Amino acid sequence: MNDLDQKINTHFPGLVVRKDLVKTVKGNAIVPSYVLEYLLGQYCATNDEPTIQTGIETVKEILRKHYVHRNEAGLVRSNIKEKGRYKVIDKISVSLNDKADVYEAEFSNLGIKKVLVDSGTVKAHPKLLVSGVWCIADVEYEFTEDKNASPWILSSLKPIQLSHFDFDGYVEARRQFTTDKWIDLLIQSIGFNPEMFGKRSKLTQLIRLIPFCERNFNLIELGPKGTGKSHIYSEFSPHGILISGGEVTVPKLFVNNSTGKIGLVGYWDCVAFDEFAGKQKRVDKALVDIMKNYMANKSFSRGVETLGAEASVVFVGNTQHTLPYMLKHSDLFSELPDKFYDSAFLDRIHFYIPGWEVDIIRGEMFSNGYGFVVDYLAEILRSLRNYDYSDRYKDHFTLSSGISTRDRDGINKTFSGLMKVLFPDGGATKEEVEDLLRLAIEGRKRVKDQLMRIDSTYGNVNFSYLCADGKTTPVFTLEEEEYPNYYHKTISEGKDGELFEDVKSGSSEVSSGPLKDSGPSLKEKHLTFQENQKGISFDTLFGPYLKGATQITVTDPYIRLFYQMRNFMEFLETVVKHKALDEEVSVNLVTTEDEFKGEQQKENLEKMKESAGSVGINLSWEFDGTGTIHARHILTDHGWKISLDRGLDIFQHYEMNDTFIFTNRLQQFRPCKAFEVTCIRADENLF
Repeated sequence: MNDLDQKINTHFPGLVVRKDLVKTVKGNAIVPSYVLEYLLGQYCATNDEPTIQTGIETVKEILRKHYVHRNEAGLVRSNIKEKGRYKVIDKISVSLNDKADVYEAEFSNLGIKKVLVDSGTVKAHPKLLVSGVWCIADVEYEFTEDKNASPWILSSLKPIQLSHFDFDGYVEARRQFTTDKWIDLLIQSIGFNPEMFGKRSKLTQLIRLIPFCERNFNLIELGPKGTGKSHIYSEFSPHGILISGGEVTVPKLFVNNSTGKIGLVGYWDCVAFDEFAGKQKRVDKALVDIMKNYMANKSFSRGVETLGAEASVVFVGNTQHTLPYMLKHSDLFSELPDKFYDSAFLDRIHFYIPGWEVDIIRGEMFSNGYGFVVDYLAEILRSLRNYDYSDRYKDHFTLSSGISTRDRDGINKTFSGLMKVLFPDGGATKEEVEDLLRLAIEGRKRVKDQLMRIDSTYGNVNFSYLCADGKTTPVFTLEEEEYPNYYHKTISEGKDGELFEDVKSGSSEVSSGPLKDSGPSLKEKHLTFQENQKGISFDTLFGPYLKGATQITVTDPYIRLFYQMRNFMEFLETVVKHKALDEEVSVNLVTTEDEFKGEQQKENLEKMKESAGSVGINLSWEFDGTGTIHARHILTDHGWKISLDRGLDIFQHYEMNDTFIFTNRLQQFRPCKAFEVTCIRADENLF
């Protein structure tokens, strides 16, 4: 175990489990992760390896004996009959038989119906009445001559979810972790390896948890396929439900006027709509109208009566086009069904997760470290719904007066949710509060900026905040930084229309995008890039500044590991692209020797030297033996110094071994880390 795993086990004993065990025990059982982790939490919530192995076998045995596979339901029913009583793991739903005045259960996989349930069980677990709950149940069989009576008897039922927890203990243990370590713990808890994500990407994953801890939070995420948009809502919590967008009806979601039965929003903390996108999908206009009212007012009408509910709603769907294509030709909501493509409906969304920033899930991204047993974290998040953290930024910051009440509500609810997830103890620094406030503003701004494109009646909003010293700080979305020429266009203008003036233009000191080749007129510039920004490559960053150089020195202490070597190789490719065929360029690398794999490092550099020689690059390198080099920069003999605060390591993790993906082949399609570049005139005598 690494240091984080040891710390997790120390401060949350018995409440964490190794995340790779779920796959080990799952086999062909089609059950949510929280069901499996409930069982693992009973037998494997430890870091003692022999106990874990014994626990795995116990859980496998329980699943083998008691989980009901549909194709083996007949055998299980036979076991119940022969033994008289048998324990099963199944999804159970209950309905009221008003003619007989009794509650009757239906077992999803076992295939039995009309099993009598006492009123006390239904009152204790009302979700049984809506869509069903995974349970461990004892079922008995007792034959009767009465044709109207069922031979099946439910003798005991226990929903698979945590029965109790110590919230104060959770908050106290949180104080033992730094913010970064706590974020990593949460990322491991939802099953991912935190080393594969930058901080912005981690926070994007954690925003998906806000609907579980914040009442009436309206969230949307649209992006490419395969990014895990629906996983959290189907597998993570027994308090959330994922339904297909095509299955939604007013009675199912809100209330059945003929029976008076309350729908899903009355029973679940989070209702998520899967496959929500799709222009051709048929949608009931009445559903859109009642949903608009619910999302705005937390209430809905049943005839003459108005009812309230607390369920958060989440919409997830796939996009068919790239981000720049959507910004140029339509907008970021363009994939939605026509009846949901309504400005009044969209204005009720509190946060838009930029799904195009989320990496497609790969095997290497899953964690084998320790994280919370998910039903424990689900109960913690549920208990946090009773708190309001939306004012936690007001000691330091004030939202701009130009931000409307609805925009303010969206920002406050997102901020409150992030604070609950990351700082349940309230121990955030001013800088950490500011980071979360900016993220909350950005998510709401993304919604409002698209509404301005769709509906001309929406006015421009100054999304900014004021510090205690009176300084005003504007907030921009990442796609606004990447594509300013497309971002500020309205639908009515068409693709050839006039563009709004870029709100950040006119600055001669700071640029938010790659440098362009302006030949002899290259200027000194400082560039700042946000995490997950795309469209960046070595060619556009500093290629023009290398043109014409005959000697180049690269100082970077971290050209050791394979991916760092690859970065340096791609730098050499940039040098080749910007030199004439009949020229030669000398490149000298100053780095440090790897403590453990120095020989492999030298071998890789030697291979690069041999290859570079064939294309006119004379490569040399030297290891700094003092261990004192920290600055990372590129120096040319024709007067330019390019300082890089991260060196050449500017890209997020991507799949290096797959030849057939563009992030492997072309840098501009890779999301980057947060970094800065400064290009300044240098003294040529430095050579």
